Amino acid sequence: MSAPSSKQFLRFPEVSRRVALKKSAIYKRVQEGTFPAPVKLSERCSVWPEDAIDGWMQRQMDAASGQAGSAAR
Repeated sequence: MSAPSSKQFLRFPEVSRRVALKKSAIYKRVQEGTFPAPVKLSERCSVWPEDAIDGWMQRQMDAASGQAGSAAR
């Protein structure tokens, strides 16, 4: 039996705090397809799956590590 998942939904203030981006920057990236789109739970409630935000952050760190490694050559 697998361990229980700790998946959660994050509201905008928490997403903004975690990724250190403001509202306009986040929504611009959503439109560009470079940031996870929110899930609309109701007319006035949008959330992001925590694992989508964590994955985006990891990809940003991986990309930065790759760029730093190539610059050192």
